[in-house]
Parts: sequence; C-alpha cells; structure tokens
Amino acid sequence: MLNTVTYDGPAGTPLLIAHGLFGSARNWGVIAKRLSAARPVITVDMRNHAGSDWHDSHSYTDLAADLAEVITAPTDVLGHSMGGKAAMVLVLTQPELVNRLIVADIAPVSYSHSQMGPIEAMRGVDLATLTSRSAAKDQLGPLEPGVADFLLQSLDMKEKRWRLNLDVLSAEMDKIIGFPAVSGVFNGPTLFLSGGNSDYVQRDARPQIKALFPQAKFAKIPGAGHWLHAEKPREFEAAVSAFLG
Repeated sequence: MLNTVTYDGPAGTPLLIAHGLFGSARNWGVIAKRLSAARPVITVDMRNHAGSDWHDSHSYTDLAADLAEVITAPTDVLGHSMGGKAAMVLVLTQPELVNRLIVADIAPVSYSHSQMGPIEAMRGVDLATLTSRSAAKDQLGPLEPGVADFLLQSLDMKEKRWRLNLDVLSAEMDKIIGFPAVSGVFNGPTLFLSGGNSDYVQRDARPQIKALFPQAKFAKIPGAGHWLHAEKPREFEAAVSAFLG
C-alpha cells in the first residue's frame, strides 16, 4: 500500500493526486491543502519514492494498480508527469474507479529524453561525508534550474540516504519514459493541463489522446514549464478547481 497524506475537506468526491518522477506527496502539500477547501484530497508517495515501499519493478501497470488500492470509492484523479501516465493507465484499465481525470503536462506517448542525468547526479553525492544540504547541492553539479533543490527534498540527511530507489528507477527508465499498449477508453471528463512553455504535450499527440479520452479538453498555463504546479501554483490551482467545479 502506498504512503498517503489526507487533507480533510467538505463532503464530496475526493481528489487523488499522483506526483511525478523523483517527487513525493510532500511536494503537493500547499496545493492539496488549498484544494481541500472544496473536497477531501489525498496525496500519495508513488512506489520507489519517499515513504512508500520499494519494489523491483516500476511499470505503469504496477503504478496504476498501486493507485487503485488507495481508492475506496469513485474519485477524481490528478497526475503530473509520471503520475499522469499512471493515472491514465488507471482510468483506461479500471474506469469505474474514476469520475474525472486531470493530466498535468504529459501525454500517453513515449518520449525520447531520459531522466538518467539526475539519477547519476544523485549517485555522485558522497552521502557518507555529507554535513549539510548545501554541500549535497554542490556535489550534484550542474543541473537545470530548480532541479537540484527539487531533488534535495528527497535527501534524508539523518539517515544519509536518498528516499528514492535509484537502482530500480534507472533499470526501469525505458518504461518510465514510455507508455504501455493499453486497450480501453475513458469516457469521463478529462483535462490535459500543460505549461505554456513546455513541449511535453505536442499537438500531434492529440489524435492519440482523443482516441483514448474522447472527452479530453486542453488548456495551457502561460509562462509555465513542465513543473507548472510549482511555477504557477495559483493559476494551476484555479484551473483544477474550475474543471472540478
């Protein structure tokens, strides 16, 4: 069972939030708390991340099954990046569990980029000799803006360990950047919410999206990149609330 954090809210359809690669439930705390003003919100640590169990596999079939175990009644689901792909597989394979779906800055396609850079950067940190997070940041080396600070949220300084199963995430990277062949269609309301500066959801992916999600609608948050919920949290929250409302 996944580690979960629940934010109580007024009675209604709960919202389940699935984070992206290298993330955690904690990353979504502020947004989850704000969204809980209108509904209960549940955030999860995905497998091989943060407080959830480590496993030898990290396929989207597995991740979707993990999410299904958390759901006790039909819910709304929001997934970002890796979590968005897991959420899509969930609704395509078990549509009866989900009322509405929000996919944040990802499409049901395979990508050519890899996320091995951050993994190698984390592996390069000499955990045994660390005395501060700033020292760990220096050892991470050059990364895209904001990535080092994001990764450091998964560093347990007390235990001198990463709260990420780097070996399995590395071994399963092809599955993470890919998307499985899934038969099924989700006919519920679906929003693909993207960053205006992001190239993760290309227009040429729309036929594939519409084939799997006939009711899909598309929206962009101007000035936001792939980490749209962190870069434009107020705008992200407003878009999610409007769709769910």
